[in-house]
Amino acid sequence: MANFLKAQKFLSKIGLGKEDMYFWKQMGKAMLCTYTLFGLAWLYNETSPLGWWTLKPRPKEEKEMAHLYERRRFPYPGDKEAVEEFIASGGTLGTTIGPKGFVDTAKDSDNFQKQLQSKKFDQEAQKLWFRMRNEVIQELQEKGFDVE
Repeated sequence: MANFLKAQKFLSKIGLGKEDMYFWKQMGKAMLCTYTLFGLAWLYNETSPLGWWTLKPRPKEEKEMAHLYERRRFPYPGDKEAVEEFIASGGTLGTTIGPKGFVDTAKDSDNFQKQLQSKKFDQEAQKLWFRMRNEVIQELQEKGFDVE
């Protein structure tokens, strides 16, 4: 009995006594509700037709190509009827698997991002080049030179 009283005294000191049960019950309910909401949000994220809202805005080119990144449900290879129906519906179009069955490494998302970045970089470099060229031409024309 002495050990039981020592254990009760120790548990009440660390916040697990009989008087703390209501608090832990409420905490359990709150955690259950929170994790349920997060789980539902995660499930909606996985199955949503809208997609998940990202914190950084997507470029226009990526929005136009978003249909290429949709999840596709591939049929079981042994089910010939489902495979034929899948191919007839054009299910393999737009995927990263090439016609011979190997994965095309040139079409991954990182490469797409790099292409967009290099394209934007080239556009900015071209703008800067034209601006500098026009300034030089303008200065030469002000000094009296004929520049074509």
